Amino acid sequence: MKRRTFIQQTAAAGLATQILPFSVFGKNAPNEKVNVAVIGVNSRGSWLSSIFSKLQGAEVAYICDVEDGAIANGLKAVEKAGQKRKPTVIKDIRKLLEQKDLDAVAIAMPDHWHAPAGIMACAAGKHVYVEKPCGHNPQEGEWLTEAARKNNRIVQMGNQRRSWPTLQQAAQEVREGAIGNPYFARCWYYNNRKPIGKGKPIAVPATLDWELWQGPALRRPYHDNVVHYNWHWFWNWGTGEACNNGTHEIDCCRWMLGVDFPTKVNSSGGRYAFQGDDWETPDTQIANFEFGNKLITWEGRSCQPNSIEKSGRGFIIYGDKGALAATQSGPGYQILGLDGKVIKEVKGDEPANTATNAVSAGGERLDAYHLENFLESIRGKAKPNSDIAEGHKSVLLCHLANISQRTGHTLQTDPANGHILNDKEAAKLWRRSYEKGWNPVV
Repeated sequence: MKRRTFIQQTAAAGLATQILPFSVFGKNAPNEKVNVAVIGVNSRGSWLSSIFSKLQGAEVAYICDVEDGAIANGLKAVEKAGQKRKPTVIKDIRKLLEQKDLDAVAIAMPDHWHAPAGIMACAAGKHVYVEKPCGHNPQEGEWLTEAARKNNRIVQMGNQRRSWPTLQQAAQEVREGAIGNPYFARCWYYNNRKPIGKGKPIAVPATLDWELWQGPALRRPYHDNVVHYNWHWFWNWGTGEACNNGTHEIDCCRWMLGVDFPTKVNSSGGRYAFQGDDWETPDTQIANFEFGNKLITWEGRSCQPNSIEKSGRGFIIYGDKGALAATQSGPGYQILGLDGKVIKEVKGDEPANTATNAVSAGGERLDAYHLENFLESIRGKAKPNSDIAEGHKSVLLCHLANISQRTGHTLQTDPANGHILNDKEAAKLWRRSYEKGWNPVV
């Protein structure tokens, strides 16, 4: 899709919904250019590069990655999107953040880099769009929030559903009593991932800077089954399926129920579907989050795609007068009565992406709402739909589920901030150790 066509279509979509508190496209599109650097462009980052390139008032001025193939992907995405300027390539994030003409960064690196990179960017005076999760552990979410406030920077997390017009409308309907008192939310994510095998120690490819790829993480020898994607399933770099995909639906449930920090968290599951490979995180997980008299439950099945819900992901909000259901089949939702009959159905203007392992569950137009909200927030014309303080609350739930899973403990938590109470073993996983010289400094 050409740059001009994309902008026109997205503008039409924004004007048609009339749900957002401001028109993010069309006649109110700002003229001020925001120079963006996308960091980590193998897959999701290339997707973000393409969308930023098409948005009015934005330009991908820089691309940053430590692997040659990924860099090629990012450059190709920008060129294909129709941006005239070829982005400058800088491999080292520290040198990137020295650039005076850089306004904002979009972080799509592996999880262990998200918060450290965001903290560095804030300190350098850059605004930050960070993909979920906003930290590798709970402490990092708090640090990134602190860095945003200390440096007066806009930091928005990539839980894009917060900007989908139909889900904004759904949240409003729940708040206005469409299903009565909402007290229980159930969400899920299913996939058909295959075993990753036993990694072999081999020489680091000449195309990869393994030292920079690891960055703040404790050093591990290079194996052939980590880069580019399988790092998700190793605790040293990744955060498992709960943070990888669970964040989106868990965030929607917390949003719709109107809750912040939990009082109790427990998780059950493990590596059940396959044994004998290097996969460390659960491939089967059920987590429960209690908020006094409200409950969220998440079911993750990384390696078993059969679903009675007929969708690989989704959520249902239950109230004392009905329910609201939203699934991956589209950005719409249904309101049902206690008898199960559909009272109201709202369909989105664009089908969501139903393919497994897709770089986006929403598609270009739906992701563009969130990116444009970020740009408008930088310009002072809007507030972030997912400010880092809100993003942290949702990601914290996923981290607490993983901590419960790893320790085998039900966690009692402080409803004021989510901190773990009276459990020294679990509290040790609140943060991590860093490679010497890479400790984040707020």
